[in-house]
Amino acid sequence: MANKTEVKKLLEAGVHFGHLTRKWNPNMAPYIYMERNGIHVINLYKTVAKLDEANEALRKIAASGRKILFVATKKQAKDIVAEKVANVNMPYITERWPGGMLTNFVTIRKAVKKMASIDRMKKDGTFLTLSKKERLQVDRLRAKLEKNLGSISEMTRLPGALFVVDTMREHIAVKEAQKLNIPIFAMIDTNSDPRPIDYVIPSNDDASKSIEIIMASVTNAVAEGLEERKSEKQGDKPEPKAKEAVVAEEAIVEKAEKKEKTVEAKAEVVAETPKEEKVEVAVEAPKAEKAPKAKKEAKTEADDLTKIEGVGPKAAEALVKAGLETYAKLAKGKADKIKEILTEASSRMAHLDPATWPKQAKMAADGKWDELKEWQDNVKGGVE
Repeated sequence: MANKTEVKKLLEAGVHFGHLTRKWNPNMAPYIYMERNGIHVINLYKTVAKLDEANEALRKIAASGRKILFVATKKQAKDIVAEKVANVNMPYITERWPGGMLTNFVTIRKAVKKMASIDRMKKDGTFLTLSKKERLQVDRLRAKLEKNLGSISEMTRLPGALFVVDTMREHIAVKEAQKLNIPIFAMIDTNSDPRPIDYVIPSNDDASKSIEIIMASVTNAVAEGLEERKSEKQGDKPEPKAKEAVVAEEAIVEKAEKKEKTVEAKAEVVAETPKEEKVEVAVEAPKAEKAPKAKKEAKTEADDLTKIEGVGPKAAEALVKAGLETYAKLAKGKADKIKEILTEASSRMAHLDPATWPKQAKMAADGKWDELKEWQDNVKGGVE
């Protein structure tokens, strides 16, 4: 019933309208329901399924503390995206996409720092020492930087994911994200190619109502992820775990004391009576071996490898399958072997450079999170 209600909302918003049949991309065939009056109609049941899948992935990325960069420069999308994304405090690009925004991130960060330095000049009074012409030039530069890069001023490192409205228009952004193996989420119309996109949301990317309903769903998922992260930071979850650990330790101590008493009692009986009852003492011994098994199972829990700069969800999955599921194990790995693992898992990950991953994993394994974040911020956005 929930799916039918959702489909009805999408239908009312016109999400099902595609492009003219002569403009279609054949790779979109699995998402097309039918053709009506020379226009392709998108299958909304598949849209709902893909939207749910994308929302779950975005929620996890937001909960991990990484940023999601939203890109929409077309007229009917830019205001909607700016409004929705600003509510969840995520970076967005609604003006011209600056070439090299991701692949040349260091230069973009310099431009953002230039904006901050102008603001400092105005606060400390050095701005007033400039001539009238120079002040005018600085003001114009500040306004230009604010227009193009103001919305990404808080993005200090490469984003954890990219969300695109209309991949045909934003093809440069898609190519840059592909090169850096950043997961791509996108609204895909019937004239677009879904193959380079990791999370496809088949939908009408031209109508403002369609864009608004999809963006509302996506930003709600991001907000949920941020709430999860906030509750974890405040310590809502760790406290019960700590109490459980104390109770478990007390139970183990009590059991150990009981065992010691029973063993002592049986030892006294064995001293008085002959051989037959010694078998009971021998049977008790193997039970002590259960504790190490619990320890082994606890050690197999995987760490969140996506906190290492350059490791996306797919790369993390490949590393876990290869047995490098913890920071400690990844820290001991060699870059060449990690490269082989990624290449074997997918040809799309062959371009990744894992040279810095062991170093970052070592800091994570040692619990040096502040040092890791500082390193990721200062060293070319986490890429050496």
